[in-house]
Amino acid sequence: MTFTPAQLDEKGKTSFQNADFEEAAQFFQQAAEGYALAKDEALTAEMKNNMSVALLQAGKNQEALEAALGTDKVFENMKDVKRQAMAFGNQAAALEALGRYDEALSAYERSAGLFAQVNEEDLRAMVLKSVAAIKLKTGKFTESAFTMMGSLDAKQNLTFFERIIKFFLRLIKK
Repeated sequence: MTFTPAQLDEKGKTSFQNADFEEAAQFFQQAAEGYALAKDEALTAEMKNNMSVALLQAGKNQEALEAALGTDKVFENMKDVKRQAMAFGNQAAALEALGRYDEALSAYERSAGLFAQVNEEDLRAMVLKSVAAIKLKTGKFTESAFTMMGSLDAKQNLTFFERIIKFFLRLIKK
Protein backbone atom coordinates (compact mmCIF):
# COMPACT_ATOMS: atom_id res chain seq x y z
CA MET A 1 0.00 0.00 0.00
CA THR A 2 1.30 3.44 -0.94
CA PHE A 3 0.94 6.39 1.44
CA THR A 4 1.07 10.11 0.76
CA PRO A 5 3.74 12.17 2.49
CA ALA A 6 1.03 13.65 4.75
CA GLN A 7 -0.10 10.16 5.77
CA LEU A 8 3.50 9.15 6.46
CA ASP A 9 3.88 12.27 8.59
CA GLU A 10 0.81 11.29 10.62
CA LYS A 11 2.14 7.74 11.02
CA GLY A 12 5.43 9.22 12.22
CA LYS A 13 3.65 11.39 14.78
CA THR A 14 1.65 8.40 16.04
CA SER A 15 4.80 6.29 16.35
CA PHE A 16 6.52 9.14 18.18
CA GLN A 17 3.62 9.46 20.64
CA ASN A 18 3.86 5.71 21.20
CA ALA A 19 7.60 6.12 21.95
CA ASP A 20 8.60 4.05 18.91
CA PHE A 21 11.20 6.60 17.89
CA GLU A 22 13.04 4.54 15.28
CA GLU A 23 9.79 3.77 13.47
CA ALA A 24 8.80 7.44 13.72
CA ALA A 25 12.13 8.46 12.18
CA GLN A 26 11.58 6.03 9.30
CA PHE A 27 8.11 7.45 8.60
CA PHE A 28 9.42 11.02 8.75
CA GLN A 29 12.25 10.10 6.39
CA GLN A 30 9.79 8.58 3.91
CA ALA A 31 7.58 11.67 4.20
CA ALA A 32 10.62 13.90 3.57
CA GLU A 33 11.46 11.89 0.45
CA GLY A 34 7.87 12.23 -0.77
CA TYR A 35 7.82 15.96 -0.20
CA ALA A 36 11.20 16.29 -1.91
CA LEU A 37 9.79 14.54 -4.99
CA ALA A 38 6.89 17.01 -4.91
CA LYS A 39 9.48 19.81 -4.66
CA ASP A 40 8.02 21.10 -1.40
CA GLU A 41 11.17 22.36 0.34
CA ALA A 42 9.40 23.61 3.46
CA LEU A 43 7.68 20.32 4.25
CA THR A 44 10.82 18.37 3.34
CA ALA A 45 12.78 20.42 5.88
CA GLU A 46 9.98 20.08 8.44
CA MET A 47 10.04 16.28 8.10
CA LYS A 48 13.83 16.24 8.42
CA ASN A 49 13.52 18.21 11.66
CA ASN A 50 10.87 15.78 12.92
CA MET A 51 13.17 12.91 11.94
CA SER A 52 16.01 14.57 13.84
CA VAL A 53 13.96 14.78 17.03
CA ALA A 54 12.90 11.14 16.72
CA LEU A 55 16.47 9.98 16.05
CA LEU A 56 17.72 11.94 19.04
CA GLN A 57 15.11 10.24 21.21
CA ALA A 58 16.26 6.89 19.79
CA GLY A 59 19.83 7.67 20.84
CA LYS A 60 21.07 8.07 17.27
CA ASN A 61 22.75 11.40 17.86
CA GLN A 62 24.94 11.63 14.75
CA GLU A 63 22.03 10.68 12.50
CA ALA A 64 19.88 13.26 14.30
CA LEU A 65 22.43 15.95 13.52
CA GLU A 66 22.72 14.91 9.89
CA ALA A 67 18.93 15.00 9.47
CA ALA A 68 18.67 18.56 10.81
CA LEU A 69 21.68 20.06 9.03
CA GLY A 70 20.71 22.54 6.32
CA THR A 71 17.07 22.83 7.33
CA ASP A 72 17.78 26.22 8.88
CA LYS A 73 18.81 27.53 5.44
CA VAL A 74 15.51 26.42 3.90
CA PHE A 75 13.56 28.34 6.54
CA GLU A 76 15.91 31.32 6.30
CA ASN A 77 15.27 31.53 2.54
CA MET A 78 11.53 31.39 3.25
CA LYS A 79 11.89 34.09 5.94
CA ASP A 80 10.25 31.68 8.42
CA VAL A 81 12.19 32.82 11.48
CA LYS A 82 10.37 30.61 14.00
CA ARG A 83 11.04 27.38 12.10
CA GLN A 84 14.61 28.52 11.44
CA ALA A 85 15.05 28.95 15.20
CA MET A 86 13.60 25.48 15.77
CA ALA A 87 15.99 24.01 13.20
CA PHE A 88 18.97 25.54 15.02
CA GLY A 89 17.56 24.18 18.27
CA ASN A 90 17.37 20.67 16.81
CA GLN A 91 20.94 20.91 15.54
CA ALA A 92 22.08 22.19 18.92
CA ALA A 93 20.39 19.35 20.80
CA ALA A 94 22.13 16.79 18.58
CA LEU A 95 25.48 18.56 18.97
CA GLU A 96 25.02 18.62 22.73
CA ALA A 97 24.22 14.89 22.78
CA LEU A 98 27.42 14.33 20.80
CA GLY A 99 29.39 16.27 23.43
CA ARG A 100 30.25 19.04 20.97
CA TYR A 101 29.41 21.74 23.50
CA ASP A 102 30.96 24.80 21.85
CA GLU A 103 29.09 24.12 18.61
CA ALA A 104 25.91 23.37 20.55
CA LEU A 105 26.19 26.67 22.45
CA SER A 106 26.59 28.55 19.20
CA ALA A 107 23.53 26.89 17.64
CA TYR A 108 21.44 27.36 20.79
CA GLU A 109 22.40 31.04 20.96
CA ARG A 110 21.40 31.53 17.32
CA SER A 111 18.12 29.78 18.08
CA ALA A 112 17.46 31.98 21.12
CA GLY A 113 18.22 35.13 19.14
CA LEU A 114 15.78 34.15 16.41
CA PHE A 115 13.06 33.26 18.92
CA ALA A 116 13.55 36.72 20.45
CA GLN A 117 13.03 38.32 17.01
CA VAL A 118 9.59 36.73 16.69
CA ASN A 119 8.60 37.23 20.35
CA GLU A 120 8.54 33.50 21.14
CA GLU A 121 9.68 34.11 24.69
CA ASP A 122 8.70 30.72 26.14
CA LEU A 123 10.62 28.90 23.39
CA ARG A 124 13.53 31.30 23.89
CA ALA A 125 13.46 30.58 27.63
CA MET A 126 13.58 26.84 26.95
CA VAL A 127 16.62 27.28 24.69
CA LEU A 128 18.37 29.50 27.23
CA LYS A 129 17.89 26.80 29.86
CA SER A 130 19.78 24.44 27.57
CA VAL A 131 22.54 27.03 27.19
CA ALA A 132 22.73 27.40 30.98
CA ALA A 133 22.89 23.62 31.41
CA ILE A 134 25.83 23.31 29.01
CA LYS A 135 27.65 26.16 30.72
CA LEU A 136 27.09 24.44 34.06
CA LYS A 137 28.35 21.10 32.65
CA THR A 138 31.47 22.74 31.30
CA GLY A 139 32.31 24.52 34.57
CA LYS A 140 31.19 28.02 33.57
CA PHE A 141 29.15 28.50 36.75
CA THR A 142 28.79 32.28 36.72
CA GLU A 143 27.84 32.36 33.04
CA SER A 144 25.36 29.56 33.69
CA ALA A 145 23.69 31.54 36.47
CA PHE A 146 23.37 34.66 34.31
CA THR A 147 22.00 32.66 31.39
CA MET A 148 19.47 30.95 33.65
CA MET A 149 18.41 34.36 34.95
CA GLY A 150 17.90 35.50 31.35
CA SER A 151 15.88 32.39 30.67
CA LEU A 152 13.60 33.05 33.62
CA ASP A 153 13.26 36.73 32.68
CA ALA A 154 12.16 35.69 29.18
CA LYS A 155 9.45 33.33 30.39
CA GLN A 156 5.91 34.67 30.71
CA ASN A 157 4.55 32.52 33.57
CA LEU A 158 6.97 31.08 36.08
CA THR A 159 6.24 27.99 38.12
CA PHE A 160 6.69 28.12 41.89
CA PHE A 161 10.05 26.34 41.57
CA GLU A 162 11.21 28.78 38.87
CA ARG A 163 10.28 31.76 41.08
CA ILE A 164 12.42 30.28 43.87
CA ILE A 165 15.36 29.80 41.51
CA LYS A 166 14.96 33.36 40.26
CA PHE A 167 14.98 34.65 43.85
CA PHE A 168 18.24 32.82 44.63
CA LEU A 169 19.86 33.86 41.36
CA ARG A 170 19.07 37.49 42.15
CA LEU A 171 20.80 37.07 45.52
CA ILE A 172 23.89 35.65 43.79
CA LYS A 173 23.87 38.49 41.26
CA LYS A 174 24.09 41.15 44.01
